Amino acid sequence: MCSYIVEKANLVGSAKGANGWMQIDTANVYFDHPFHAPLDHALMIDFVNVANGARERVAVELSADSAREMVAKILAALESGEAEHARADHVHA
Repeated sequence: MCSYIVEKANLVGSAKGANGWMQIDTANVYFDHPFHAPLDHALMIDFVNVANGARERVAVELSADSAREMVAKILAALESGEAEHARADHVHA
């Protein structure tokens, strides 16, 4: 059974789709039956620009384990990257 439960995240950024780079303002995130990935269930993320009519999207389908790994790596990259930039900004100040 499909749940049709979608979490929406407001974003500021860009994504590269079939037609090149595009601005994105929303991520639609849901856990359900994937369209393409060979999994029973997957975490799907559709990156779109709602302000531009959401005519294009960049879609990702991940296993639950892969999604959790990605969340951990995103948090680690933010922590180490922000710390490094803060050190560099302090040195140049």
